[in-house]
Amino acid sequence: MTDLAQKRANGAFVKSLADNSSGSSLATRMRRARFALFLSLLRKVKRPVRVLDIGGTQAFWNLMGEGEDLDADITLLNLNHQPVTSSAFTSATGDARSIPQYADKSFDVVFSNSVIEHVGSYGDQRRMAAEVMRVGKRYFVQTPNKRFPLEPHFLFPYFQYLPMGIRAQMLHRFDVGWYKRVSSLERARAEVESIQLLTKGKFAALFPDATIYEEKLLGLTKSFVAYGGWEA
Repeated sequence: MTDLAQKRANGAFVKSLADNSSGSSLATRMRRARFALFLSLLRKVKRPVRVLDIGGTQAFWNLMGEGEDLDADITLLNLNHQPVTSSAFTSATGDARSIPQYADKSFDVVFSNSVIEHVGSYGDQRRMAAEVMRVGKRYFVQTPNKRFPLEPHFLFPYFQYLPMGIRAQMLHRFDVGWYKRVSSLERARAEVESIQLLTKGKFAALFPDATIYEEKLLGLTKSFVAYGGWEA
C-alpha cells in the first residue's frame, strides 16, 4: 500500500469510529452511554413532559432508540425546519441565543447535544446558556472537551490549537475531517472560526449551578455534560 493510500485508509478508519450517523460506530456507542444518563434522569420526571431539544433532529432520537417510544413531547429547535414523521416531535425555528417565543420555565427539560460550541463567541455561548436555564425547569447540555487530543469536527490531532491561519489554509486546500475543501480562503476561515470548543472551566462557568459529568475515552475526558434542576 502506498503512503497516500495508507493515509486515506487511516482517515477512513477514524471517520468510521467517529461517525455519529452509524449505529455501530464508537461515537454512537458513546452517545448511547451518555444518553442513558439523560434517560435515567428523565424517567423520574412526572408526565406529561415537554422537552426542548436545541439543535436536535428526530434522526438522533431514533438512533438513540427512543424516537417512537419515549413518553414525551419533543420540540426540535433549529435555525431551519427539520423533517419529522412522528407526532411526538415538533419542528420549530429559532436562534438558541435568543428564544423569546418561549416563556420562562415553559419546558420541563432542555436538551442539547454538541451545539453550544457552534453558536459563536463565548458571549454568544453565555447567551445560549442563559436561555437554556430560563426556558427549562431542568437542562442537560453536552459539548466536546477542547483539551481532548482529537478535534471532533476536523478529526485532526490538536487542530484546535493550530494558528487560525494554518487551520483556514488546511480547509482551503484539503478535505479535513467531516468538512469538504472550501474553495474560498475567507469562507474556510469563517468555517473554522464558527467552532469554539470549551474547556471544563469555561463550560462550568456558563452553568454555575450544574453538575458537570465527564465522558471518558481511554482515560481522557472526551466531552462534558452540564445538567441541573433535576431535583425539582
